[in-house]
Amino acid sequence: MTGVSEGMRAAPATPLRPYLGPYEGYRLVGYGPGVHLGTPAPEVTVVLSLDAPVSITTTCHPEQPEGSWDALASGLATTAVTIAHDGNQHGIQLALTPAGSRALLGVPSAALGAWIVDLDDVLGSDTTELVDRIAAEPLWPRRFAILDEILLRRASGIESSIDPHLRRAWHLLTGPDAPRVIDVARDVGWSRRHLITRFSAEYGIGPKDAMRVARFDRSKRLQRRSPDMTLAAVAAHCGFADQSHLAREWRSLAGVPPSTWRADEQFPLVQDTEDAQRASSRA
Repeated sequence: MTGVSEGMRAAPATPLRPYLGPYEGYRLVGYGPGVHLGTPAPEVTVVLSLDAPVSITTTCHPEQPEGSWDALASGLATTAVTIAHDGNQHGIQLALTPAGSRALLGVPSAALGAWIVDLDDVLGSDTTELVDRIAAEPLWPRRFAILDEILLRRASGIESSIDPHLRRAWHLLTGPDAPRVIDVARDVGWSRRHLITRFSAEYGIGPKDAMRVARFDRSKRLQRRSPDMTLAAVAAHCGFADQSHLAREWRSLAGVPPSTWRADEQFPLVQDTEDAQRASSRA
C-alpha cells in the first residue's frame, strides 16, 4: 500500500503572528512503521495528536526517559528526538517564537529547556478545551479557528515582554548572516559574558548554539525544498565553512549526516515542507 498524506497550513490570526508560525495540520496514512527524526529548530514546539499519542523513544534531555504524549510542548534543544510510528500520524504542530513561549505558554523557553512536557503543564485547563473542541471538528479551517480563539485569549492575558536587548541578540544570531557573539554583545551594549548569561537564562540555549541550530534548520529546509542540490551547495548557501563542516554539524545536532537523513526519512511531514509555503501563509 502506498502511503497517503494530506493536511493544511494556515496563518494564525494577525495578532498571533509575532508569536508563532503557520498552523500545520497533517494526516498520514498507510506508510510502513518506522522512526521519524525530530531535529533541532529555533522554535518551541507544540504538538496536538488527534489519534494515537506521540511516541518518543529518544528524548533531548539525558534525564528524561521515553514516553508517549497526547499533547506536548518542548523547548529549544541541540539534539534530536526519535519518534516511533506505525505508519500513521494525525495531528497539529505549532512552532512558537521565544516571545510566543511567553505569550501563549506563560513561560520563557528556558523554563522548558530540552524537556518534553505535557501541554497541560503550561496551558492548564485550556489544554482540555483545546483538544476536546479540535477533536470534535473534522475540518482543518474550523480546527484552526479554535486555535485562534483560545490562543488569542491567552495572548491577551499573559505578560510576554522580552528584554529588547535579548530580542535584538536573538534576531542577529538566528539570521542568515549571523555575526560573532562578541560583535552581538557590542551591538546591544553588553559584555560577552553578560550576553551569554542573560541569553541562556531567557532562551535555554547559549548564543553560539542558537546560531548553530538556526543554520542547521535552514540547511534542512533547503534540502527539503531542493532535494537535488548537492551537499556542497547546501553548505555554501547556508553559511557553513564547507561540506565537511555541514556534515559535522549534522552529526552533532541530528545524530546523522545529511546524506543518511535524506535516505532514511520515509515521508515529509507537513512542518518540513518548503520555506516558500511557510512564507506565503504569513501574508
